[in-house]
Amino acid sequence: MHKEKLIAVNNHFQLQFEKAQDCFVLLYPEGMVQLNQSAGEIMNQCDGTKNFNQIVETLEKKFDMSGLEKDVEAFFTEAFERKWVNYVD
Repeated sequence: MHKEKLIAVNNHFQLQFEKAQDCFVLLYPEGMVQLNQSAGEIMNQCDGTKNFNQIVETLEKKFDMSGLEKDVEAFFTEAFERKWVNYVD
């Protein structure tokens, strides 16, 4: 994982909050992925202006918690494999 590179939602997906389902979802031409609360909060930070460390810092401040780095890294491992996110050049 390149922790210094900026991370964004892949252009093939659209992240939005679905009020009816009370969660974030990733929309793509073939369907939709419903995200749990943690995944939605992480993905919501992937706007192309923050790197991994900045995302972790933002989440730790937002939820008044520390030690989220391993959980966020585990999520990003899967998110990159599924091509939900990519690095900004």
